[in-house]
Amino acid sequence: MSPRCSCLMTSMAVNLILGWWLVAVSRAQQLPRPSLLLHPSQGVSLGNTVTLRCHLPQPATRVELYRDGQWRSRKEMDQEQDVAEFSLAGIKKKDSGTYQCQYQGLAPAGTSEKSDPVKLVVTDHSYPPPGISLSPKEHVEIGTNVTIQCSNQEYGAAFLLHKDGHSSPIQQQEPDYWGTATFTLFGVTPADSGTYRCSYRIRGCCLLFSPLGDNVTLEVIPRPAPPGVNGGASRDLVAVVVGRWVAVIVFIIILTVSVLLVAQRRQMQRDERPGATSRGPEAVQFQVSPGDSEGLTYAQLQAVTPSTHPPGTSTTPEPPIIYAEVGTRGPR
Repeated sequence: MSPRCSCLMTSMAVNLILGWWLVAVSRAQQLPRPSLLLHPSQGVSLGNTVTLRCHLPQPATRVELYRDGQWRSRKEMDQEQDVAEFSLAGIKKKDSGTYQCQYQGLAPAGTSEKSDPVKLVVTDHSYPPPGISLSPKEHVEIGTNVTIQCSNQEYGAAFLLHKDGHSSPIQQQEPDYWGTATFTLFGVTPADSGTYRCSYRIRGCCLLFSPLGDNVTLEVIPRPAPPGVNGGASRDLVAVVVGRWVAVIVFIIILTVSVLLVAQRRQMQRDERPGATSRGPEAVQFQVSPGDSEGLTYAQLQAVTPSTHPPGTSTTPEPPIIYAEVGTRGPR
């Protein structure tokens, strides 16, 4: 066979394989991906039973289960079934790992893509739980950096930080030389408050973990106000109240003075009306006979008589002259 023929046959074989692969990929992309769930999803210990449920988006002829990329089991399906269940009884260390499922479509035919992976984590209670510490202790202010240390020098290969209320670990970290992993929560907020625990992955094994250790509780509290802020606000409030009272008192004083001035002005106007006279004491007139004038000293007095004429008239009578005895009389 000539080299030219050999090259042509090789090219045809490559094209055939490539075409078959493209068709397979195209068919797989046309089928929606299934989903895989674990029951229970966490807290699985050695010896327990776990059910893996592969949910199908359309009818399938069969469903296959894979662990760590390797085929594990197969289940034939009826057209009415939309869930395939795989039960793992008496969990062993080798059962831990990452699982996926895949199905063969009925109409259209083809093989779907594998589901998203789920991890089957197994707890071995024969290993001691890790230690845990919190710094600063328990009550911290908003914005503080908090560190949580998990430790187990003998068996720990990787540490997990768990928070109550979360189905999966919130952080994972490798330990240092002394078997301690330090988790840092930067600038904590009230959402970081809660109870924390640690576990560790067993060194030299699959997804086999220690039991959860003791817990620590973190409480994030508001940052206290700077000194003087509350006092300043109180002083401002007192100043406002005092200022208002002073304004009220000043207003009352001004109103009282105004009323008194108006009353005094009205009194003066009444006194200045026509016909208003001021009454004074009337002078008493005395008459002394000329015969008795010897040896007496006389003083000239002016008698004031009440006026009956209105003010402004020019007719004013001359006041009478009165003589009165102001000395003592001697012997005749």
